Amino acid sequence: MVRLKISMASRSKRGHPQQKSSQRPAGQIRIIAGRWRGRKLPVANSEGLRPTTDRVKETLFNWLAPHIVDSRCLDLFAGSGSLGFEALSRGADETVFLEKEAKIANILQQNLQQLSADNGKVEQTDSLQYLKNPGQPFGIVFIDPPFRKDLLSECCELLEQNHWLAEGALIYIEREQELCAPRLPQSWELLKDKTAGQVSYQLYQRRVNS
Repeated sequence: MVRLKISMASRSKRGHPQQKSSQRPAGQIRIIAGRWRGRKLPVANSEGLRPTTDRVKETLFNWLAPHIVDSRCLDLFAGSGSLGFEALSRGADETVFLEKEAKIANILQQNLQQLSADNGKVEQTDSLQYLKNPGQPFGIVFIDPPFRKDLLSECCELLEQNHWLAEGALIYIEREQELCAPRLPQSWELLKDKTAGQVSYQLYQRRVNS
């Protein structure tokens, strides 16, 4: 059964200010490939909500293609859930969505139910607070935090420190282009690095020396 856990409060993916938020959905995301290819899902009308573009998403999942099937994924600062839903569509075994705002978390829950995706779980919680707990290792992690909030370095540190990453885990980071590179654990190796407009995005792999 798809579960929605209510706890304290993750931040949605945010960028430039937009119109005042309301309870109704506004806009859509599209699943590019997999069993739900072409499906469109509603997105909450929330200030600054910034789903990953189809162009960037397609590039990312081309990178992840050899690894996505049967993977366990964590979608931090989930927002629209675009990356987590795409992962499930392409054969991920599980995706956990972390989202702070209740109305956005509720729409993520509704979208999982619409897809009958019982291998997706929504946690209504602050992503950084969640990561301060002892972790259960994930094979793929999506990190697309609110822009201009300086959250990346702490997020990456907590992932490593509290054992949220499996050995060989893949970590996707999306950030504003002008932002200086975040502090990253030494065990993270850069695999891919691209820029699209004002967005910079990278794929890292966690390598642990034996």
